[in-house]
Amino acid sequence: MVTATLTSKGQLTIPKTIRDSLHLRTGDRIAFIVTGHAEAVLKPVTKSVDEVFGLLHSPTQTRRSIDNMKAAVATRMRSRKT
Repeated sequence: MVTATLTSKGQLTIPKTIRDSLHLRTGDRIAFIVTGHAEAVLKPVTKSVDEVFGLLHSPTQTRRSIDNMKAAVATRMRSRKT
């Protein structure tokens, strides 16, 4: 069992073996999920580009050109100003 010590400021250093096994890097977000009495699960929240690549793709979705995307963004930004 790997352990860590809670500081007086409520901070915790995650041991290197745990960081490595969870592929955690500086700036990653972590969720603490309380599962029962005096028990919690540590879960990485951030994902790498490789993990989320293609998640928004839908075979039925029509393709948009860069010009169409720029126009849609410009229209949306104009509507937010009013």
